[in-house]
Amino acid sequence: MNRIHKKLAEDKKLLSIYFTAGYPALTDTVKVLESLEESGVDMVEIGLPFSDPLADGPTIQESSTQALRNGMTTAVLFDQIKDIRKTVSIPLLIMGYFNPMLQYGVDAFCAKCQQIGIDGLIIPDLPVQEYTEHYKEIFEQYGLSNVFLITPQTSEDRINEIDSISNGFIYMVSSASTTGAKNSIGEEQQRYFDRIAGLGLKTPQIVGFGISNKETFEKATKTTKGAIIGSAFVKHLTAHGVDQIDSFIKAIR
Repeated sequence: MNRIHKKLAEDKKLLSIYFTAGYPALTDTVKVLESLEESGVDMVEIGLPFSDPLADGPTIQESSTQALRNGMTTAVLFDQIKDIRKTVSIPLLIMGYFNPMLQYGVDAFCAKCQQIGIDGLIIPDLPVQEYTEHYKEIFEQYGLSNVFLITPQTSEDRINEIDSISNGFIYMVSSASTTGAKNSIGEEQQRYFDRIAGLGLKTPQIVGFGISNKETFEKATKTTKGAIIGSAFVKHLTAHGVDQIDSFIKAIR
């Protein structure tokens, strides 16, 4: 049982935060991670910036562009967080696109994640079939949970397939759009949440995309295990810097 499984077993709704590694400044990565744990966050998704994002809205795209300008790379990230388990104990996942991982070497990337203490990966553009045929054994060899995304358009057959091969949680995209903070949960989203809850999946679901404040967090977690806040947190970092992280988290909880 890795850190993700232990956290999912806790009797509480989980708050996960996404941020872009190397943003606002290149050297902020570790400070952000440490501050998030101190503020009571349950899990963190470390965004590995990529020059050609597919699912990111403008806020995260801009933070990724700035992080790349700052000098963030896969190798730099691994060097920055090589000792992270000396100060941070909550589950950590790397979220990013497959191309940088492929360039680094999938086996080498996963081995480095295990060495550092990364618990899982979220790779939006890695197809399920490609994962199961070519990479599942590698991920499992290094004890990494691979987190798949589902959307309101994902078929029930595909959802059940993802449920059957998942070993962490399912990332439940709240709407058919790119990332971005929303101020409310609409009726259509609520019907989607209720529909997924009715499927009786074995894998816990955590909602992402469009979660931005206490209201959206609480609505999104009525039928799910937790929710992920990304764009709203990155906006907060942009406006207030890394010294005001606690105030953002306290407003959600």
